[in-house]
Amino acid sequence: MENKKGFKDARREVNGWLAPAERQALAWLAARTPPRINSDHLSLLGLAAALLAGLAYVLCRWNPVMLHVVNIALLINWLGDSLDGTLARYRQRCRPRYGFYVDHIIDAFGALFVVGGLGLSGLMSPAVALLFLVAYYVLAINVYLATYTLGVFRISFGVLGATELRVILACANVGVWLVPAVHVLGQRVLVFDIAGVLCTAGMLGIAVKATIENTVRLYRMERLPTA
Repeated sequence: MENKKGFKDARREVNGWLAPAERQALAWLAARTPPRINSDHLSLLGLAAALLAGLAYVLCRWNPVMLHVVNIALLINWLGDSLDGTLARYRQRCRPRYGFYVDHIIDAFGALFVVGGLGLSGLMSPAVALLFLVAYYVLAINVYLATYTLGVFRISFGVLGATELRVILACANVGVWLVPAVHVLGQRVLVFDIAGVLCTAGMLGIAVKATIENTVRLYRMERLPTA
């Protein structure tokens, strides 16, 4: 979408396995959202929910039942983070640059709140949480640079996007509430540490693959003439 000042909004790619059902649900919600609620309210709701999820994770150190509060916060975070853009498009109140910046700076702080809280919860080692957060930011930077240079905003990788990851995390919270740790070679290992290491490796792998593909594509698009 291009506005009258010449700014061209990047094409969105959403291929998550929940994407079709999510689009229908968001369209239904947008049509029924009260007029006094706007996209900015929803964005702030998503940020507040991420903060709540992080605080609930911290409280899990003393009461594991707070994992259920985390799941409620993840649902609210999905509502605010996903519905804000849909509502703006439904009401034809789009602000592409403002919306892109605000939405993704909120995502950055939201990830810090959630993963930081998880690292302080006693359910995941702080070192694993830090590595996970670094990998997330590396992948996010790659996505944003590709959006600027290629004009394609890739929201999902394969069948996994933000919504699918929330669902997986919510299921993991229930599982960890029941079984927080397992024994591997006689050593007690936190389940979230195993998941965190695997996810970190996966995100770094995706980032490296995308970096190579994007670099090759941009090189071919801007190949220098021979001397």
